[in-house]
Amino acid sequence: QVRLVESGGGLVQAGGSLRLSCAASRIIFSIYAMAWYRQAPGKQRELVARITSRGSTNYPDSVKGRFTISRDNAKNTVYLQMNSLKLEDTAVYYCNADPPPGVASTDYWGQGTQVTVSS
Repeated sequence: QVRLVESGGGLVQAGGSLRLSCAASRIIFSIYAMAWYRQAPGKQRELVARITSRGSTNYPDSVKGRFTISRDNAKNTVYLQMNSLKLEDTAVYYCNADPPPGVASTDYWGQGTQVTVSS
């Protein structure tokens, strides 16, 4: 069974930094695109960062220049470095594994990790 386990969330003051990690198991990690999403109370889940199997990245404008996604295929782990955190970054952050076409019929999600930014 595929597992994605997030860690690194917590409470941080505005302007601070956190690094999230997501360790994957039971997938051929290197061929998957990986992403981080977040969901704040009362809001829809939104994409925060995505990295392809080749290392190309994309970010929404809301986090561009502050967040950096990276991956370590040797460790089956994807990271999200979050700097200059704002109150509006408070949310549950989810790791997502998106398979290439023909590999799997669904993508996979972690259980989420809470990030709370305080003033």
